[in-house]
This record gives sequence, structure tokens and C-alpha cells, in this order.
Amino acid sequence: MAEIGAALVRDLREKTGAGMMDCKRALSETGGDLEAAVDWLRKKGLSAAAKKAGRIAAEGLIGMATDGKAGAIVEVNAETDFVARNDKFQHFVRTAAELALGGADHVDSLRAAPYPDTGRNVGDELTHLIATVGENMNLRRARRLAVTSGVVVSYMHNALVPNLGKIGVLVALDSIADSAKLADLGKKLAHQVAAANPQYLDIAAVDAKALDRERDVLREQARASGKPDAIIDKMVEGRIKKFYEEVVLLEQIFVRDGETRVSKILENAAQDLGATVRIADFARFALGEGIERGTTDFAAEVAAQAKK
Repeated sequence: MAEIGAALVRDLREKTGAGMMDCKRALSETGGDLEAAVDWLRKKGLSAAAKKAGRIAAEGLIGMATDGKAGAIVEVNAETDFVARNDKFQHFVRTAAELALGGADHVDSLRAAPYPDTGRNVGDELTHLIATVGENMNLRRARRLAVTSGVVVSYMHNALVPNLGKIGVLVALDSIADSAKLADLGKKLAHQVAAANPQYLDIAAVDAKALDRERDVLREQARASGKPDAIIDKMVEGRIKKFYEEVVLLEQIFVRDGETRVSKILENAAQDLGATVRIADFARFALGEGIERGTTDFAAEVAAQAKK
């Protein structure tokens, strides 16, 4: 019997797309015969994941989990919105968020984390779920926020079920103030992040290349006015200030009152709570953002099926 080593398991996994533990079992059941192991997996329906891997997965769910001073958010994609209502899929997303909260705060470490009560890791469990549900899926990203003192607050916009939905936000507040009052403030700030979609926490965090690119665009637009360079410079700086108000959380106007800057909201909260309040970090995941979605020619698809 051939030795069932890591290389053989890897070869089978590449050929079938099945999970590592399933590949080990298949090779054990077939005495290390690679082709027989492929057939074994096919008969069990576990090699189907490989056929689905190329299909676009831009639907799915955002999942979150919090525990006082820490919070985690994950995005798991599927091909259709229908799968988001599948109990097994929801359980996987919820479990992935809880594992991220427990310390697997990067998507690679999360994929490698043991999945409870299965003998598989998270990545292999997802492969198993793909074969079970019948759609391509992807554990796309994960993030964990934590503070030493203060709270991490979550908000799910239009939640499908608690902590599962399509736009999820975490806000980490660093403060020694009363945690219940901080949580109330954090929820309002999380609404801000969900609605206004800031890209940076403060001006210092703005990417230098992005800022230079914005200046170049604004300068070219201002030159079209035909005004002198000195006036153009003032126009550009005025528009940069507007740019900050759009993309920097602390510079944004608070959506709840339409007039107060977020930085001022924190100053006011510090006076009310009797302690400094600082936004340590925030995270906002919107389902499928940045994924290029394919377009389907339904007539061509039907014609192709008819020729088979």
C-alpha cells in the first residue's frame, strides 16, 4: 500500500477541491490509490467543490461577534442570496465570527483554525459546506478589534437575523467612562460609519498617494476656471477640506443632527461622561463590495444547455 503522506493528500485535494480531512479518509479507504480516492470522493459528493470554484460569489453574509472589549467581523460569500437564508450557511458564518473573536483575527489564521466538533479546520469545513449546499463560497475577510479599557460596539444594518446581514460595523471606543454610556455612544457612531462609509479614522491616516492623486485631479479641475495659480491653490485646499469631510470619520458631519462634526461629538461626550473618549478603530464590511460581478446572457445560457 502506498504511504499516505502530505504530498499525496495535497495532490488529491488539488484534483478534487475536497477538504484535507476528507482527502485523508478517501486515501485511507482506497489504500492510497489516488484515482480510486477521486472516485470515492465523487461518490460521496465531496469533489463537487472543485467544479464550483470558478463561479462568482458576491452574495452571502456579514457576520459579527462581540464580547465587551473585543469584537470581530467576517464576510463569507456565496453565489446567491438564497444561500444566505440557509441554516447551515448561517451557522458557519456565525461560528467563523466567534472564532475570529477568539483570536483568529486574520482570514488566513481563521481558515486554519479548528472548526468545532468536526475534526476539520475552517477552510476544510467551508469546502465541505460547498459540496453540501451546492454553491461556490469564499471566506473573504475577517477583522478583530479590541481595547484595554472601553467597549467595542457592533451594528448590523438591516440584519437578516441577529449579527448576520449585509452591512456590519464595529466601533472600538477607548475610555474609562461608564461602559453602558459608552456603548450607547458607540452605537450612534456605528450608525455614522454605516451611513457615511468613512475610509479613514483621522487626517493623519489618509493614504498619502490617495491624497496626492486627489490634489492632482482637483488642481486640473481648478485650472479649467482660468484663474491665477494663487487662487487655484486656495481652491484646491478648500476642496481638500471637503474631501476630508467625506472620507475621514472625525471630520465628517454627524448624520444624526446634520451639523456637528464627529470630533466635536467626542469632545461633548467626554464632558458628559467625565472622561476622555477616543475612537481607537472602526471596521465596516459591506457584502460584496469590490467584487466584480459577472453578467449572465440568459438566452445564450439556455441555448448552450439545449445543445447538450
